Amino acid sequence: MAQPSIEPVTAETLPEFAAFLHANLSAARSPETWIDALRKSWGMTPPNHGFVLRDAGKIVGGIGAYYAQRTIKGQAQRLCNITSWCVLDAYRKQSMRLAMTLIGQKGYHFTDFSPTQVVGGVLQFLKFRPLDERQAVMINLPWPALGSELLTRAADIEQALKGDALRAYRDHAVFPWLRHVLIGTPDNWCHVIYKLARFKGLPSAHIYYLSDAAIFEQHNCRLARYFILRGIASTHVECRFLSRQPWPSKIRSGFIAKVYLSPTLSDGDIDYLYSETMALDL
Repeated sequence: MAQPSIEPVTAETLPEFAAFLHANLSAARSPETWIDALRKSWGMTPPNHGFVLRDAGKIVGGIGAYYAQRTIKGQAQRLCNITSWCVLDAYRKQSMRLAMTLIGQKGYHFTDFSPTQVVGGVLQFLKFRPLDERQAVMINLPWPALGSELLTRAADIEQALKGDALRAYRDHAVFPWLRHVLIGTPDNWCHVIYKLARFKGLPSAHIYYLSDAAIFEQHNCRLARYFILRGIASTHVECRFLSRQPWPSKIRSGFIAKVYLSPTLSDGDIDYLYSETMALDL
């Protein structure tokens, strides 16, 4: 019996892959929503939108991909973020072939920010490295915030940022589930991207990007004040984004570690910009 074939997801086959994901991974997202999400790329023309397994003409599995070209430490880097990995039960043995086809593409750094425990184990077997999964949880209080400023209006943020920082804001401002705020002082801003969620039944802010940890740590009292005055009880930020544990805070752990594969980048170079974490309302 012949093995299922593996082929790239092209613009022409993306609707078929989107229908497969709608039927087998998340019916809450319509095929049109899947198409819109997976066709995104940044700074480059993507080589594909992932890869699919095909048997007897039908898609029986697939793995999506987001591509971006970014400047990291002054160097142009190409990144591929793995997303929406779904294989029908009868074809699970083919999952490794699918993953190896994707990461066999030359010239990319690879990330997976939502692996299951099994997928994370498979990727670490393929030499992916785990990221620190611990989170600092801070209770928001109306701290005094003298000397700190905070910007939330799009026009103010656009005026304050320049270059790559402005480009990152514009590229991510299109996603309605993301919230943006700048904290700091004029010419010394930290761009914070967060999503609203709930923790212990109360509104919470989960931070997914900090452009400058030092500025955040210096001015996070201003952000805590902003949050609590809007009924947001706690702030959650991954410890790997910070240079030290905030005070007061509590560390939560036991999450499934995100993973990455790169010959040159280190943990501190990996963030969630231009990935499924931002592009999908997870």
